[in-house]
Parts: sequence; C-alpha cells; structure tokens
Amino acid sequence: MNFLLDTNAISDLMREDVRVASRLDSLAEADRVVICAIVRGEIRYGLARMPDGKRRQALESKAAILFSATVCEPMLETVGGHYGRIKSESQTRGLSVDENDLWIAATSIALGATLVSRDAVFLRISGLDVEDWSSA
Repeated sequence: MNFLLDTNAISDLMREDVRVASRLDSLAEADRVVICAIVRGEIRYGLARMPDGKRRQALESKAAILFSATVCEPMLETVGGHYGRIKSESQTRGLSVDENDLWIAATSIALGATLVSRDAVFLRISGLDVEDWSSA
C-alpha cells in the first residue's frame, strides 16, 4: 500500500507522537511511505517562521532526518487534472479547501496513495482515501 504523509503527519512525527510513530512502525515491508514537495515546503515554511533558538534547531534537525528517510515524489503531470476536478467540485459544493491542500489531495490521488492526515477537510474530497494515524 502507498501512503502520502500530509504536513500534520510530518509535524506529528517531528513532535514524536507515539500513535503516529507506532502506526508507521507497524506498516508492512511492502508498504511505501512518501511525501511531496508541497508538504516539504509547508514544513520548511513553518520552521522558517519560528524564532531562532534551540527549539527551532531541534525541529529543523528532526525535519532533516525525516526528509532524508522519506522519498519526496515529484509532481506528476496527472496531478493537474486531479487538482482541477477537486477544486471545481469543492467550489460547487461550497467546500473551502486551502490551495496547498488541493494540490496535496491531487498528488495523493495521482500516486494512488492513501493520504495520512488529521485534517477533516480531506474526508470530503471524492476519490481521496484518507487515514488519521493520530487517533487511537
């Protein structure tokens, strides 16, 4: 099975959330866990906004370890088609979805991956498989 980690899943791992780390550790050897450039950018942005200091340095170190251990998938050509459909459907339904979340959802669908996120908005996007590893 393929899993795409959303920004909040990476944040949970950086904060050493036991539930998320345990779920990650319990995956089968054949399972594949990836991130995408949008998630990587959101993490980098969040770190850049933090004040300089030990906490930021510790989180930057954790992010670097996670990034080096996780494949960052390139933007596939098919992502654009999924993005257009998701955005159009969301607007028609009156669902407000952040632009980055639209791209993350489209990437997950294009990869045939289950999106790992605790963001409830993703549950309302048709064609998107979502798992929340932070819940018990």
